[in-house]
Amino acid sequence: MLIKILLTVIFLVVTVYVGIYSRKQAKNVDGFVLGGRSVGPWLSAFAFGTSYFSAVVFVGYAGQFGWKYGLSSSWIGIGNAIIGSLLAWLILGRRTKLMTQHIHSRTMPDFFGTRYSNQGLRIAASIIAFVFLIPYTAGVYSGISKLFDMGFGIPYEYCIILMACLTAVYVILGGYKATAINDFIQGIVMLGGIIAVIAVVLNSQGGLVEAFHRMKDAVPTAHDLESPLYKDFQPGDFASWFGPNVMSLIGVVVLTSLGTWGLPQMVGKFYSITDESAIRRGTIISTVFAFVVAGGCYFLGGFGRLFGEPVWNEARHNYKFDDIIPTMLDTAVSSDLLIGLVMVLVLSASMSTLASLVLTSSSTMTLDLIYRDKRASADEVISGEIDDEVAEKVEKRKVVIMRVLIVFFIVISVLIALNPPTFIAQLMGISWGALAGAFLAPFLLGLYWRGVTTASVWACFIWGVGFTVINMMLNNAIANPINCGAIAMVGGFPVVILVSLFTKKLNKARVDRIFECYKK
Repeated sequence: MLIKILLTVIFLVVTVYVGIYSRKQAKNVDGFVLGGRSVGPWLSAFAFGTSYFSAVVFVGYAGQFGWKYGLSSSWIGIGNAIIGSLLAWLILGRRTKLMTQHIHSRTMPDFFGTRYSNQGLRIAASIIAFVFLIPYTAGVYSGISKLFDMGFGIPYEYCIILMACLTAVYVILGGYKATAINDFIQGIVMLGGIIAVIAVVLNSQGGLVEAFHRMKDAVPTAHDLESPLYKDFQPGDFASWFGPNVMSLIGVVVLTSLGTWGLPQMVGKFYSITDESAIRRGTIISTVFAFVVAGGCYFLGGFGRLFGEPVWNEARHNYKFDDIIPTMLDTAVSSDLLIGLVMVLVLSASMSTLASLVLTSSSTMTLDLIYRDKRASADEVISGEIDDEVAEKVEKRKVVIMRVLIVFFIVISVLIALNPPTFIAQLMGISWGALAGAFLAPFLLGLYWRGVTTASVWACFIWGVGFTVINMMLNNAIANPINCGAIAMVGGFPVVILVSLFTKKLNKARVDRIFECYKK
């Protein structure tokens, strides 16, 4: 216990120190929200990766999907690396950096309002972001608390409150720069930790080959067979390339990989990176990080069936999937030092994601709802005249409000986490489905296609949020939350394209001025 406590305390002290160290760079809005748009490739890449992968992935997704698909769940991690990291950086990185800097956009809602000449879009996007980032945050709290309960015997409620307080301290003090530096430190811990945990877990099963052979013998349980997922199950499917249900697996890959392209806290990493050369280097670093962390998490989760059947929740008619990874660790890991490392690993993953979420939410509410700049014309937006003339006093006031809203956002998400409506993966499905379903298509197409109309963006907002909420209200009658999220994301593209073809176009001269950023 002393070793575990010591490792955790050292980690937390370093985290708070970074917040104190970075506070001088968080005195104005650009410094607090974007780190002055001068964050290098290593910090940006690790910030992207650690915000992407949290306790939700390690505890919730890896456990649930590893149980459902066996070793084929590793494809989810590979998809996260190729689609969620590599392609995201290649397709979004440069264009996001250049256009958002050109139109002086600090948040994703700000982008929608300026790019499509409609401040109503800015307000709607900020409300959507604030509302649907809350269940995501609650899921992160839930994941870290389950492992701390296992490792330290600390009650779930105390873990959540402790996490909330620590995250609030260093984000409020240092803003984005503090989160980026901490993300780098936390990312290194995650890389080393996941490799060590996989080695120990496989060793407890007699090595990789023996564990693989045991998975070939694994079969669905009686409760599993109640699900249509296993209706065509064949012996050995849990150790096969594509598992017992390839179409369901593809839905998970789409949700967890493509979803990052439309999440405000992920896309915001491209706003702050230094320059185009840093984007190229960041692409490689981020992809390697995702292969190790995401690939390792899902590969580890794929062996979950070797550690016993999880508890069946009769009320909700499903397994307690969030207990699978903690059970694996409790069974396989006997070293206090390694358990301490796992605690720090999951704490690292969770705090980095929480920091990104609360900073995104508070900045969105402050800049896009409370303190919207009165931008009179497209020329003023592009030239930056209005931003340059913002008084220092107003800038400081905005930062103060953002810090207050960080506390407000954390309190709400803690209240949800203390009484979560469902298990972690479903919380994520609802959050990612609504956010990426509403934002992904109009954001991505807006970077490349001049023909996107204001009406099509409104239509996509209604589609993404409406489809997710209606499915939730119908108790997932249309599709389970995971597939619902994937449908919402992909469906946004035909919505934007078709509506754009038949609705009023934006002013051509104004759009041309916006796209001039790519010619420089």
